[in-house]
Amino acid sequence: MKKKILVLTGSPRKGGNSDMLADAFIAGAKSAGHEAYKFETAFMDLHGCNACNTCWSTDTACSQKDDFNKLEPLVESCDAVVFAAPLYWFAFPAQLKNVIDRFYAYGGTGGPRPMTIKESVLLFCSHGTDEQGYAPIVKIYEMSANYLGWKNRGVLTVNGVGKPGEIQKTDALEKAGQMGRDL
Repeated sequence: MKKKILVLTGSPRKGGNSDMLADAFIAGAKSAGHEAYKFETAFMDLHGCNACNTCWSTDTACSQKDDFNKLEPLVESCDAVVFAAPLYWFAFPAQLKNVIDRFYAYGGTGGPRPMTIKESVLLFCSHGTDEQGYAPIVKIYEMSANYLGWKNRGVLTVNGVGKPGEIQKTDALEKAGQMGRDL
């Protein structure tokens, strides 16, 4: 069954390792007949949630006026979401975290125009090699997916890839492509 997939990237490094992971996933998904939309959070004007509790008061998920308004139609129409990012201090980069925090408007059961997202994937890479360092980001992802009712379709972690292009020396791009085909 053809799916619409939203791929949210978090790296400010165009063509970097996590960007390459996202592109490999997208290529795999498209080869399987899915639609995939890449939204590069690092190059958007996205503010964090400011806990004003005015969600939906302006006929949009968030009363703030920024590029989340561009993202909102995809959040409300895609079947799956993919988070692709480098590991920053044991968590998501701030650019991507701002988007995740803004999902607050949808709550666990959805807002007036609920998310259609039912599945999710996490792709991330790190310069470090200590797998314990991955535990926080994986836990945040799993808890978020559970809270929003998404089926976790997989986590791909790639360590030891800090310099641009180092990911090409691993099998991670093929794995990401396969995850895209299998979604």
